Amino acid sequence: MPLDAAAIKADFPMLARQINGKPLVYLDSGATSQKPNAVIEAMDNYYRNAYASVNRGAYTIAAEATDLLENARAAVARFIGAPKTHEIIFTKNATEAMNLFVQSWGRANLEEGDVVVITEMEHHANIVPWQMLRNERNIEIRWIPITETGELDLSELDLLLDGAKVVSVTAMSNVLGTLNPIRRIADAAHAAGAIMMTDGSQFVPHLPTDVVEMGVDAMIFTGHKMLGPTGVGVLWGTTELLEAMPPFLGGGDMILQVTKEGFTTNELPHKFEAGTPNIAEIIGLGAAVEYLEAIGMENVREHEVSLTAYAMRTLKERFGDDITVHGPAEPASRGGVFSIEYKDVHPHDLSQVLDQANVCVRAGHHCAKPLMQVMGVNATARASVHIYNDEADIDALADALESADNIFGF
Repeated sequence: MPLDAAAIKADFPMLARQINGKPLVYLDSGATSQKPNAVIEAMDNYYRNAYASVNRGAYTIAAEATDLLENARAAVARFIGAPKTHEIIFTKNATEAMNLFVQSWGRANLEEGDVVVITEMEHHANIVPWQMLRNERNIEIRWIPITETGELDLSELDLLLDGAKVVSVTAMSNVLGTLNPIRRIADAAHAAGAIMMTDGSQFVPHLPTDVVEMGVDAMIFTGHKMLGPTGVGVLWGTTELLEAMPPFLGGGDMILQVTKEGFTTNELPHKFEAGTPNIAEIIGLGAAVEYLEAIGMENVREHEVSLTAYAMRTLKERFGDDITVHGPAEPASRGGVFSIEYKDVHPHDLSQVLDQANVCVRAGHHCAKPLMQVMGVNATARASVHIYNDEADIDALADALESADNIFGF
């Protein structure tokens, strides 16, 4: 059923704010999403009524805090179709989750000459950790190229996968909005003897997600892009994979036993969660998951495809060849991310002009410099939507773009 974006927007206190008497038009959810009252209240309730450390105390509020955290873990597992709750590992963000995987699995399994396959559209978080390991181990990194329409060129996939140990691919580009064929790549990776990791940071907040159906062995994503707070990310991996990986950080709660001679690791998920976790943030993520589940991720996707189609149609009709929207032309083949070039206006200048109308977009390289090089640009202005956006927000973006003509003398 169609979403009532106006009713949803009322759940987000930030979106009621006005600046200089004008409403806020928030179009930067690709960077971070706004937070509904349900998330804010869940975190506030923990601090007010159940604040204690988890997994250690035998007293009532410690047990309550532990239950709140573990309920959030169960919610996240359910949300992505994880077969087992203990496969959900909490980190502080998706970047830490990827570094955990690379430093643990990668260091244990990759030696000189081994092959890692990534793509030209990856976020730096799925590039730099592999490059750091390459500098240490002299592994080989191969790149799946992109087409002129911003989609992966899989014509030589089998050749790229020859001898590969791991394939690590974003499920959705944070610049182009491209939705990648993860199941196809995962099946090919497995046939070549490699494991499959995917970056779900842009995918999980916007589309129904089932890691089993996707065919991947591991996935990372972050809480703050899916209506949850900052300070919490997730690594999901199969039980077999996680149990074989060595611990990443050492300290409290990741151990089963410590002696002067050594240590033994705790069971999953605690093996990878050393120290006191971000308890409030994890609880907030659990509340965000429940909020999205109540709306229904199929409904979220339907709303965003419709809004994406409206945005691309509106921008093309109003600006014609003066505007370029990078990425696939078909709304159903992409997410609600619009990286644009407008006439000869620098993206940073454009974002400042839009800010004068309280239209919030992101300008820059979007932590994807290799992709920018392939695209032949230094930066883009990126608008991105979520469930609280509607056609009026797209109209406000277009109106603000028109105002740039007066400022820059077009």
